[in-house]
Amino acid sequence: MMLILLIVAVISTIYGRQIYRNEIPNGYGVPNMCYGTDGGQVWAPVGHYSPTNYTQDKNPFGKDFAAANHTWTHSLCIKDSDGDGKTNGDELGDPHCRWSKGGDAPAHNATGHPGICEPLGSNVCSNQAFFCGCHGHECVLSP
Repeated sequence: MMLILLIVAVISTIYGRQIYRNEIPNGYGVPNMCYGTDGGQVWAPVGHYSPTNYTQDKNPFGKDFAAANHTWTHSLCIKDSDGDGKTNGDELGDPHCRWSKGGDAPAHNATGHPGICEPLGSNVCSNQAFFCGCHGHECVLSP
C-alpha cells in the first residue's frame, strides 16, 4: 500500500507541474535559451531554472507565477520577471495581454523566456544567477 501511495505522489508531482504550461500563453513553446530562440528546443518547466527538471529552484517567473496563484493575469503579463527589458507577455507571445486560458491561441509565438534573462551573458543580464552550462539538455545554476 505504501508503494502505491508513493508512486501516486511522484506521478502527481511530475504531471501536476506540467499542467501549469496550460496556464500561460505558448506554455508548450517557450524556447530553450541554451540553444537560442530558433534552436528548436523548448523549455518544458518554464518556472524553473532547468529546461528539463521540475524539481530545481524556481526562476523569477516561476516565483511570480506562483504569487499570481498559477494564473495568467494582466499584472503577470506586464511584469518583466527576469529583468531583461521585455515583459512576460512580450516573451510569451501575448504582447497586448489578451490571451486567456481556453480562448484563442496567442497572437504570436514565444520569442524568449520570461524567467531567464537574455541574451545570456549580456550586460543586461550580468546580475543573473544563471548560466547556460549545458550537458545534454541539462543546464545548471551558477554557484
